[in-house]
Amino acid sequence: MIKISFNQGTLLIEGNVRVPNSVWDERSGSFRALALYYRDIINYLKNSKIPFKDEVLDLLPCPDLAAAYEASGKKLKLRDYQAEALVSWGENDRWGVIVLPTGSGKTLVGIRAIAGCNTPTLVVAPTLDLLEQWRRQLEEAFSMEIGKLGGGEKKILPITVSTYDSAYIYAETLGNRFGLLIFDEVHHLPAPGYRSIAEFSAAPYRLGLTATYEREDELHSELNRLVGGKVYEKHVSELAGGHLAPYRIKRVAAVLTDEERKKYDEYHSIYVDYLRKTGIVIRGPRDFQKLVMKSGRDPKARRALLARNAARDLAFNTDSKIEKLKEILKAHTEDRIFIFTEHNRLVHRISREFLIPAITYRTSAKERNSILEKFRKGEYRAVVTSKVLDEGIDVPEANIGIIASGTGSKLAYIQRLGRILRKKEGKEAILYEIITVETTEAETARRRKEAISIRKKAEKSGRESGMKKEKNPGGGSPAYI
Repeated sequence: MIKISFNQGTLLIEGNVRVPNSVWDERSGSFRALALYYRDIINYLKNSKIPFKDEVLDLLPCPDLAAAYEASGKKLKLRDYQAEALVSWGENDRWGVIVLPTGSGKTLVGIRAIAGCNTPTLVVAPTLDLLEQWRRQLEEAFSMEIGKLGGGEKKILPITVSTYDSAYIYAETLGNRFGLLIFDEVHHLPAPGYRSIAEFSAAPYRLGLTATYEREDELHSELNRLVGGKVYEKHVSELAGGHLAPYRIKRVAAVLTDEERKKYDEYHSIYVDYLRKTGIVIRGPRDFQKLVMKSGRDPKARRALLARNAARDLAFNTDSKIEKLKEILKAHTEDRIFIFTEHNRLVHRISREFLIPAITYRTSAKERNSILEKFRKGEYRAVVTSKVLDEGIDVPEANIGIIASGTGSKLAYIQRLGRILRKKEGKEAILYEIITVETTEAETARRRKEAISIRKKAEKSGRESGMKKEKNPGGGSPAYI
């Protein structure tokens, strides 16, 4: 008789049978496999008609979650696309990733998945803000106390919410206590370290939720193994004007001063000349990472890299951007505005010059929550931030976004657009991009724009979806001003 048991994030398979995805372990005198493969191994043994004893899962004692959800009186009707997403996930044996835009109700999809599976559930979120949002909504949906793992707390209950960092720390001990894993912002999961949360778990059901499936480093290919591949997807432009606010994208041209132009051309030439002489081609993040590593041992590579950074710094922080920002703020005195930058230097400059509260990674949780609450109430009409608000902030009042500087990351672009798309009656969202022309920032903006244009081309089946000058509230096509 084969016996399978759980041991620190792995499965011990005792008996004279080697199952798929297992290796021989001399120390235990048995085959061993990652807990991730629990369901596959069980199916293999059943299909092969091999007798076995299963001692893997030690699920937390759990009330009837389906009944609790029904009794709470907080059962919300699913939108058509949310219901379709859950059906697709169910047809894939309750494994897979659902891709929905920010503000389209991914949390409700997760709640209904928990009620449907009716098993102890661990929800993993990237930030403490998101953790608290999940916990509040889960408590309301199930009328029960929700466990918390993160922020200095460790309380494990039938439904528990954790940060990725805490779930990683406790993965080996909690890997057989939950039947369902939900990964919010699942694009974080393939990162080295975080992936062990999925690998060390035997949970037979897994759901990934995100607005941005693809990663710049292409590690999203790991999601198929860790949680199941993409089973359902809706794009921003499919829901804008209906379930999401209608939106427009406007590009605003900033121009370097003569002095800034002279310095920019000098720095840019140093960088380009080095690439040309060495034959290095930068096609993506991996190629650039090789250049960074080379700069540690090659003084010329280091000089080129520093020149590249200095040129970007000029493009990102030109005085012209401040003037354009002033014009935009003047045109939207009655709106709620998020201003996004790539680096904190510009955050602090904007904060000082316009007396706008700033949120950076150094801002304490208490201060950040206070600023956002005053923003929601209208006491503050604008907030400037770097990257810390790209994910998980639910502020339906925000209707104007301004990207004062940014990278070519499609993921960050979609997340920032999503901050202003939450539905509110009478709301139209506008995303401004202030771009310094005739610099590499223009190419950077073009690359991140592909996050929208590629999706449109797929949706329109070959119809023209390039940048248009006319206003298009529902489709979000860029307009030049």
